[in-house]
Amino acid sequence: MKYNGKVLAMVIRERRLQLNYSQDYVAGRLEMSQNAYSKMELGQTGITLGKFIVLCEALEINMVDLLALYRQNLAQKPG
Repeated sequence: MKYNGKVLAMVIRERRLQLNYSQDYVAGRLEMSQNAYSKMELGQTGITLGKFIVLCEALEINMVDLLALYRQNLAQKPG
């Protein structure tokens, strides 16, 4: 399976929206600007493991579950 940052970004965005959290709130939890977070959520920039761990905490989901959502969405992506 090939990594797809856009799919991971989509899963992260969907989870944030489920919780009704703003980008500004999550960015603050990650100690980054809202603009930098937005780029990450759009898949324009990558995410480090450290940020991923904190992000999962901020989004109230464990890493395994978030990665499972990523895999499900990756499998559904056409092409």
